[in-house]
Amino acid sequence: MKRIMISGTNSGCGKTTVVCALLKALSERSVDVGAFKCGPDYIDPMFHSKIIGTKSYNLDSYFCPAGTLNYLLKKNSADMNIIEGAMGYYDGIGESHSACRTAVGTGTPAVIVIDCKGMGASMGAVMKGFLTFRTPNNIAGFIFNRLPESMEKTAVSLCDEMGVTYFGRLPFSKDNSIESRHLGLVTADEITGLKEKLLRLSQLAENYILIDKLLEAAENAVDMPCTEPDIPKDIARNVRIALAYDSAFCFYYADNISLLEELGCEIVPFSPLSDKALPENIGGLILGGGYPELYAEKLSENIPLLHEIKESISGGLPVIAECGGFMYLNESIEDVNGIRRKMAGVINGQAYRTDRLQRFGYVSLTAKKDCMLLDKGRSVRAHEFHYWNSTACGSDLHAKKASSGAEYDCAYADDNMYAGYPHLHFYADTEMAVHFAKKCCEYSKNKRGLV
Repeated sequence: MKRIMISGTNSGCGKTTVVCALLKALSERSVDVGAFKCGPDYIDPMFHSKIIGTKSYNLDSYFCPAGTLNYLLKKNSADMNIIEGAMGYYDGIGESHSACRTAVGTGTPAVIVIDCKGMGASMGAVMKGFLTFRTPNNIAGFIFNRLPESMEKTAVSLCDEMGVTYFGRLPFSKDNSIESRHLGLVTADEITGLKEKLLRLSQLAENYILIDKLLEAAENAVDMPCTEPDIPKDIARNVRIALAYDSAFCFYYADNISLLEELGCEIVPFSPLSDKALPENIGGLILGGGYPELYAEKLSENIPLLHEIKESISGGLPVIAECGGFMYLNESIEDVNGIRRKMAGVINGQAYRTDRLQRFGYVSLTAKKDCMLLDKGRSVRAHEFHYWNSTACGSDLHAKKASSGAEYDCAYADDNMYAGYPHLHFYADTEMAVHFAKKCCEYSKNKRGLV
């Protein structure tokens, strides 16, 4: 299983630009390429998928133990695979759950992107530091972003001196960098403007990055022991689950969807922005995260769907509503212009804007009572990332932050609903998916009068 990790010295060093350039270049070569992202981020995998035309998957060592992580990597791999790191190579919760730990734990060679703007020989000190800070580290070499041609010989010489590979450079080009404002674009019109940029990036990769050397390094990946979770197959055969998917709701882990399909569920996408009704004959509903605050006016105008969702959940329809989906179930959302827009009203609260991230980071959630996804006392790892808050965040789960140990109650968790800001990854505890699928199956049978 050929694979390489592209990580970096820090956030903003250009690794996403390099990854996008490589994915596009390999796709243009007709290579069967797979994409992965370290950590819980949704946006980069969405962008990968737009480039390669297939799913991109998360590899998160906080959610999954090593054996499970290696199983997911193997299960979702293509002929050639690129894993994008998160933050700096050694950054995580302290040093735990970093891109480095993922590279070592999965036996993947790593290439570090250095932003060379404003540096000369000092880039050698950066290289030396990364190579010696911790071992083993699986660093195979470096790519030099924004490196002028006049400094290329120096970069090659430094790599030779330190016994690693020079994998090339990208020259400075403001027009071709992939900036944060470009990420997460989901509509066809938004993507159209990026197609030429991606083609230019792929040509830059062909001209300046030593792609064949990267492919050779990828062959040095070592297969590590896998642990396949014990998952019952087809326990919810033909049960239809409605999945909100449009510009407002687009944050989903690909492995969550695949796991539900393995359990027998049929995933039926619909748009809360444009569809006036839920899909027919559904046994469950998933409302993921995204950008409902950007589309609050249009969401609020879809009154028939809002009413149907409220009535269906009140009637027992199983629902998972995370972050933006949770906000959608509130009575209202404050949009980006400060205007309150009416929503489904399943939850007696108002989602409102704040000026900073709220409860950002990894958490452990413990059920305070038996509920749809978890038995009382059972814990699962999750993640939060949101600027909006709510006057009613719920209190059915107890959260403990992985970084600081801070504790608080959150979320609504009862017999047919999980609704809260924390995002869930089903491979953190596959029983969540099993419980949800069984609940959807039970609801479907009751609706059809089979029970």
